[in-house]
Amino acid sequence: MAESKDAAVEIVRKLRQAGHEALFAGGCVRDKLMGNEPADYDIATSASPEEVMKLFRRTVAVGVQFGVVIVLFRGKQYEVATFRSDEGYVDGRRPQRVTYTSAKQDALRRDFTINALFYDPLGDELIDYVDGRRDIERKVIRTVGDPFQRFEEDKLRMVRAVRFAARFDFQIEESTLEAIKKFSPNVTQVSWERIGEEIGRILTGPNRGRALQILADTDLLQRILPEVYRMIGVPQPEKHHPEGDVFEHTKIALDKLCRESGEQPSSVLAFATLLHDVGKPPTFQIADRIRFNGHEVVGARIAEKVLRRLRLSGEKRRRIVDIVSNHMRFIPAKEMRESTLKKMLQRETFLDELEMHRADCLASHGNLEIYDFLKEKLESLSEQEIKPPPLIRGGDLIEIGLTPGPLFGEILRAVEEMQLEGKLSSSEEAVKWVAGNYLTKGTSD
Repeated sequence: MAESKDAAVEIVRKLRQAGHEALFAGGCVRDKLMGNEPADYDIATSASPEEVMKLFRRTVAVGVQFGVVIVLFRGKQYEVATFRSDEGYVDGRRPQRVTYTSAKQDALRRDFTINALFYDPLGDELIDYVDGRRDIERKVIRTVGDPFQRFEEDKLRMVRAVRFAARFDFQIEESTLEAIKKFSPNVTQVSWERIGEEIGRILTGPNRGRALQILADTDLLQRILPEVYRMIGVPQPEKHHPEGDVFEHTKIALDKLCRESGEQPSSVLAFATLLHDVGKPPTFQIADRIRFNGHEVVGARIAEKVLRRLRLSGEKRRRIVDIVSNHMRFIPAKEMRESTLKKMLQRETFLDELEMHRADCLASHGNLEIYDFLKEKLESLSEQEIKPPPLIRGGDLIEIGLTPGPLFGEILRAVEEMQLEGKLSSSEEAVKWVAGNYLTKGTSD
């Protein structure tokens, strides 16, 4: 990342040489103060977008009406934004009018104090108009100025406050927190696509369980994800779930994800874990004990509805719903036939299913016997053994005298089963077996 910083410094230097003020701004300054390496470097300047585009050979005018230009420099992209103040938010997101102004006024229009810091890389000077450095030291998320005004401008900032609090393990400052609670009914004025993106960032970041609890405590959860909110207080059988209710279990499972690898989970895995027990509230019943019969089937339907609302792509929805639908199928794994087990290992979502199963177990009874068995099985088998090429195809069936029809599917599935069980190992054996078991039946049809 040193190259990125060096290039960003050169952009600042070039703007300064042209007579403009230029500073590092926002998240990169915050991250550096916290001892973290910035993922990227944003630059704020007194230069207008037109002046920026004249100074740099390769630029992209992504948001000129808001003073934002992308500068392509040394193989990377850098956002260069003109100092501005915003007026007249009419859609809960974008200002109706932008006025180019000073660095101080630019800081005062930003969302949270920790994101409103500037840094002069040439003079090695922090520029802090909003006590952002103090809030970082105090580990506090606080809006710049009046929280109601900040949230009125962009309602999604309420969810962003939760994300930052979870990401940095900070507390939300009292007046900011109270404003979120009072203003939470307005969050659904934001487009569902933006809400879905923000929830995805929360679920793939650190302290996911804590973030879910803050969303619940601020009433944001019941507005955005009422299906998840309904998990709160739904009891589970203590023998299998000593951790508590369905919501508590889900929070813990989210936090257990990818602990072995030390990485953050993919959005598919994280959303699947969030929703894996979403079918429990509507299937709750007390028989011989508390039961949730068929909750994975009901949960898959609910998950599809939730994911459509959050505007996730069709491919992600399909994978997430498959994981939710399949998550109870691991239980009889040790008693499965070899062919059934190999078909489980073949599933494109299997690795995510396996990781979610591990987190599911660690968030409840803690028994990883099935996880260890499946992991060992996966490691002991080659890809060829798990998903071997077919020994026989439809054309082969025609050649031996069978008439095409619904029976073909039955025959090919039966051969696959025998192959996965190790009972057939060559095309010749497969043809001979089919001829002996189906040829008379096939020609008579």
